Amino acid sequence: MQIVDAQVHIWAASSPERPWPARHQPHTPDPLAKDDVLREMAAAGVDRAVLVPPSWEGERNDFALAAAQAHPDRFAVMGRFDPEAASSRGSIADWRGQPGMLGLRFTFHRPLQRPLLTEGRIDWLWPQAERAGVPVMVLAQHADLHLIDRVAERHPGLRLVIDHLGLTGGKDEEAFRELDRLLVLARRANIAVKASCVAYYTADAYPYRRLHPYLRRVYEAFGPRRMFWGSDLSRLPCTYRQGITMFTEEMPWLTATDLEWIMGRGLCEWIGWKN
Repeated sequence: MQIVDAQVHIWAASSPERPWPARHQPHTPDPLAKDDVLREMAAAGVDRAVLVPPSWEGERNDFALAAAQAHPDRFAVMGRFDPEAASSRGSIADWRGQPGMLGLRFTFHRPLQRPLLTEGRIDWLWPQAERAGVPVMVLAQHADLHLIDRVAERHPGLRLVIDHLGLTGGKDEEAFRELDRLLVLARRANIAVKASCVAYYTADAYPYRRLHPYLRRVYEAFGPRRMFWGSDLSRLPCTYRQGITMFTEEMPWLTATDLEWIMGRGLCEWIGWKN
């Protein structure tokens, strides 16, 4: 079974030559580079990882793309740009023409970013991404997922992925209290979900059994072909290997075929990452 991580951040330190915008703090004090991730992947048994450029580096993809171009068998990128920059509107048609680039990823859960979704300021993107066959990963809070539902309805050829099951804050019951807002999106065949970073949203210890009933509900709604495992490694509160075995060894209701799809095959097919 091939194991493919749906989300890993890598980043370089802020420097005069490559400064960060003064917006967010990184997940860890020290940068996480491709060689660090490759060592972690080898130790945990992860075959591939999708690199998601982090917000604290700004609207840039160069560090992640360099890693994917150096290791095309191990890394691919879901990139980012400023959707309100005029130059962005002409980039979608050739977006996947960049070596190592497979799609886009946006975050809409913070106050400065949320109006892009709630006020329709990113609406120009959806038809262009649909026409160009560019999949899009999004992180939005549960209360805003009805807006993603509308996007999926209007653009049935657009492949969308909801990151982190739509989790954006709290632990356990507080974090999952509006999970039904995610589950209803399963009716859209062009929406999938990333079961990524989930251990971050519980006060429980490994194997995080408090999470299992929620994950089973997601599985029953979306099925194994639209539910993608991911670590969000820089926020993982356990070992990388435990992030895997939580699914592969601790959930007996998942069959071997289910795990093949959840742990990598489904993601690769959804975003077009060929073998």
